[in-house]
Amino acid sequence: MKLKQLFLGFLIMATCVSKAQDTPKKVLFTIDETPYYTDEFKRVYNKNIDLVKDESQKDLNQYLNLYVGYKLKINKANQLGLQNNPKYVTELASYRTQLAKNYLTDVKVTNELVREAYDRSLKEINGSHILFLVDENASSADTLIGYNKAISVRKKILAGEDFGAAAVQYSEDPSAKDNKGNLGYFSTFRMVYPFENGAYNTQVGKISEPVRSRFGYHLIKVNSVRDNRGEVSVSHIMLMKSDDILLNEKNKSRIQELYQKLQQGERFEELAKQFSEDKSSGPNGGKLATFSSGQLSSEEFENVAFNLTKEQPLSAPFESNFGFHIVKLNDKFPVKSFEEMEADLQNRISRDERSRLIQNSVTERLRKTYTVTTDKKVYAAIEKYFTPDFYKSAETTKDTKPSFNQSLLTINRMKVSGNDFLTFIEKRKQKAVEIKPLSQMVAVLYQDFIDDQLNIYHNDNLENEFPEFANVMNEYRDGLLLFDLMEKEIWDKSKTDTIGLHAFYDKNVQKYKWNKRYDLLVVSSTKKEYIKKAEKLLKKGKTAAEIKQALNSGKDLEVIEKEGVFEEGSTLLPKNLQDKKGVTSISQDGEYYFVSKIKNIIPAGQKTFEECEGKVINDYQQYLEENWVSDLKKEFTIKVNQAVFEDVKAEIKL
Repeated sequence: MKLKQLFLGFLIMATCVSKAQDTPKKVLFTIDETPYYTDEFKRVYNKNIDLVKDESQKDLNQYLNLYVGYKLKINKANQLGLQNNPKYVTELASYRTQLAKNYLTDVKVTNELVREAYDRSLKEINGSHILFLVDENASSADTLIGYNKAISVRKKILAGEDFGAAAVQYSEDPSAKDNKGNLGYFSTFRMVYPFENGAYNTQVGKISEPVRSRFGYHLIKVNSVRDNRGEVSVSHIMLMKSDDILLNEKNKSRIQELYQKLQQGERFEELAKQFSEDKSSGPNGGKLATFSSGQLSSEEFENVAFNLTKEQPLSAPFESNFGFHIVKLNDKFPVKSFEEMEADLQNRISRDERSRLIQNSVTERLRKTYTVTTDKKVYAAIEKYFTPDFYKSAETTKDTKPSFNQSLLTINRMKVSGNDFLTFIEKRKQKAVEIKPLSQMVAVLYQDFIDDQLNIYHNDNLENEFPEFANVMNEYRDGLLLFDLMEKEIWDKSKTDTIGLHAFYDKNVQKYKWNKRYDLLVVSSTKKEYIKKAEKLLKKGKTAAEIKQALNSGKDLEVIEKEGVFEEGSTLLPKNLQDKKGVTSISQDGEYYFVSKIKNIIPAGQKTFEECEGKVINDYQQYLEENWVSDLKKEFTIKVNQAVFEDVKAEIKL
């Protein structure tokens, strides 16, 4: 799924299909008589010209060729019926739902929620809770039972009962048996919004009134409050955990060795480059991206990092759920300003329970925007349809329902039947039966129904009301099709067409070769005298273990080794490596001295298919795609209106 998101993200930047704009448009070209217009082409070119790095693609003739190729692929996808694939339809609908959220908002309410979230983010709360489960759609009676339980337990705590003991005894949160209800430190967005409200509105050491969330009622105790710790930049050396017990023990020993080297004054960055198994940070001297509390998946790692100071910038070795670490402090940063966090907070609010407050505000605006009318006769007939029996059963009130096909509700030009309203009530029967008398039930549910239909109408008409929304949807629609087509025609084929793949390898075999390789043992140290000792031991045929035992017998770790087969050009090879078997001369790189024993030199040679299969597949994919577009141009009839294209070129160059 990540590959698809990356592909579509690039595609939406690099391609675009939109509705016609207000500017005059002409047919630029046709594919099997389907027209494509000048306004689309000009907008695509002007939008993407600054993103194009290949100067050849800025040439309008070349750009038209690429654009036609893109449209050919979309035509092919439709010809194959990929647009009818249920998975495609579902994914496109899901994307539209997500995108629509950005258009169903209220700026004023959103800004208030953003400010509230920022103010709260300045503090971190250590809180405990006791949960009394109540279903989100529970009846009033069941809701009252949960509330009364919470009130009863709260009175016991206020009378002196220990909160943690009460959590173990009464809480219906399974984790309470182990943590006594303590949730640790949290800040805004870490808990559901009602719970967050309860926590931030309760004083330290106090117990909240029962707080209702979708899980039930909570009693919240605020144990302590601290300032947000901001962000920290650190570097680390990590040796990964393994299911292999012996390897874990080896890594525990190795991390202590590395710590000893650091204590002796060796550079952290150099040791990280040589030994850290974090592939993303090791080559950069172990440096990690800046992070804040709760951002990593390891609380222990975070606490160690935040506890480092300029006076004590280096941690002792410690174990996390990922591996064995040594952490070095680079810098600390205070909490970001409101302006720096505003965009991110808006995005998070759109996915949070707070969005309901925004939705309610939007609905109120829609009531004022759209023309809403009700057929009073149909409404009266529906009202008479309900009898007191409605409250006796969760099923339909009568064996035979009358038909209300007539329009009950009209929103602008959209008409909604009375049957739709009855279906709406049936789906909300649990709420409906709690409202009495019947006339009030119908009135309340009808207002909910109007709100529901207003939002449906607004959502269904976003493409008409917001051209930019239509543009993005068209981009994603075609991008999703193109991804599925590429997967079917290129990517899957390159992996499953073993005959074609091997034939491509045989034809291009000269591209896939090994450089010269060295099978060697390298010993390094910051002290030349120890490298000289290592040199003598290597010449005597001593192994890596024997050399370490001989030279690291004191309190200091003087030498460290690595061995394996390395290809010429690898950064892991020592510099000035001699091109013959045996023990090399001593070399120096920065603070480190190196001596190596070359056990074997493997000459440059041909890679077998198995040794370069991944690279062959990638090259084969590119080959297939290049030839595929040429085949599509033969399959479809393309007609370019050259005179119109000349006008477009002249207009763009103005």
